[in-house]
Amino acid sequence: MSFDDELDELKAREEKARAMGGPDRLARRDAQGVLNARSRIDALIDPGSWVETGLLAVSSIVPEDRDRTPADGKVAGFAKLDGRMVGVVSNDFTTKGASSSATNMKKIGHVKRVATERGFPLVFFGESSGARMPDNMGAKGMGTNLGNDPQQYIRTRRTPWAAAVLGQCYGSSAWYTCLADFAVMRKGAIMAVASPGLASFAIGQKVEAEDLGGWKLHSEVSGLVDRVAESDEEALDEIKRFMSYMPSHCNEVPPRAPVPAGSDDGAKRILDILPESRKRGYDVRKIIQCLADTDSFFEFKPRFGRTAVTGLARLGGRSVGFIASNPMGKAGALDVAGCEKATRFTVLCDSFNLPLILLVDTPGFVIGIEGEKQKAPGKIMNFMQALQMCTMPKLSVIMRKSYGQAYLNMGGGRNSDDVAAWPTAEVSFMDAHFATEIVTWGQQVSEADKQEIRDRMEKDSSAYGLAEIFAVQAVISPADTRRYLIQQLEIHELRMSGGIGEHRMAGWPTTY
Repeated sequence: MSFDDELDELKAREEKARAMGGPDRLARRDAQGVLNARSRIDALIDPGSWVETGLLAVSSIVPEDRDRTPADGKVAGFAKLDGRMVGVVSNDFTTKGASSSATNMKKIGHVKRVATERGFPLVFFGESSGARMPDNMGAKGMGTNLGNDPQQYIRTRRTPWAAAVLGQCYGSSAWYTCLADFAVMRKGAIMAVASPGLASFAIGQKVEAEDLGGWKLHSEVSGLVDRVAESDEEALDEIKRFMSYMPSHCNEVPPRAPVPAGSDDGAKRILDILPESRKRGYDVRKIIQCLADTDSFFEFKPRFGRTAVTGLARLGGRSVGFIASNPMGKAGALDVAGCEKATRFTVLCDSFNLPLILLVDTPGFVIGIEGEKQKAPGKIMNFMQALQMCTMPKLSVIMRKSYGQAYLNMGGGRNSDDVAAWPTAEVSFMDAHFATEIVTWGQQVSEADKQEIRDRMEKDSSAYGLAEIFAVQAVISPADTRRYLIQQLEIHELRMSGGIGEHRMAGWPTTY
């Protein structure tokens, strides 16, 4: 062959690979308003920055599939996102349902390895039918396909991972979503171990896709996704926003951002939000928004674990994480889901050098039979251990109630580097009313005697009692909280390590 012939063949092969499953299948997706594997990448990355790897890969197991598997159903490569390098794996559902095979798993392994070793984030676009049949059947199929990468599912959090569930996500596309630090799911997409058809056959009854793994299940019940999007484009914007708070790798500090004008004015509105009556609830998100740089609060899992609010934000331009009691959910009493949510978020912040801000207004933990069935003591201790292992600066502000073990879980007792309290703070082992009922349980006690006991129980539960024994470092006005936190972040900056924590939870399980 001449040089021209060889170059023509290369061009033809490249064009065939980029055509994915063909114009008809791509047109059907366009008609549904759903992006394809390559248009998703284009919508995420900086224009002109895409460098593909494995473009000419094809199926290697079934010979007749060679001409029907352009790029072997998974588009992989490297690009810039807001000027920083990222690795991207995008499932091409128009080619064999983006099913996993020996070749395309090598491509994923290559991108993961390069991104991890060279220090930049990974993005996964999930839409896959699972393992490719019959490639994975039989002993040789299993030995060939599932043995490519002995570290395929290890997360040591050396670089941030983000994932989007953008269609049917079964098998490995579900696994990578669960391993990611941030996951967004488009409404209408499904994520599960296996398809509804296989699940229906396995259990002997019809299973609906939404019930098996729809967005409501994963955003409200399982907590496996952090955000829900209406469209592919919105999901990609969520990933861009998440990445804007994160460093490229664990040995780098997060990027600083300009402080929007007027950011210092919000704290003046806190007393307009906080009710004078301690029995009234309020939306703690509004408090966070008063403290954070304007429009910088990015909430995680808003529908899951509603007893706590978690999210990324900026304070004086610095990326920080917030964990806040939510009086709108079970009066702020932490339940199992709230503990799981707070634990996972603490691990994220510690792994990627984000200081942690805890806003406290909790009467303790939700108790009862259901909590015990869900391993509440273990979940409480997971959260406690994560907080104590966290080596990034931790700052707590006790806004109102802080009772019992939750006092420690939310940073009290020197579990934060600095603890401040508002004059409205109230700290004790438990609510005085409940304490009185406990100590008089089974006794004939008059209401007057109960009131006397209650009065004794309430003694010295104020912020000033804590300040007098230096259990808090300051009592501050709510309006001064933003300024105080920014000052403390500067004081507690990890200067000797360049702002880098010890990452003691890098290998903490992503779900538990």
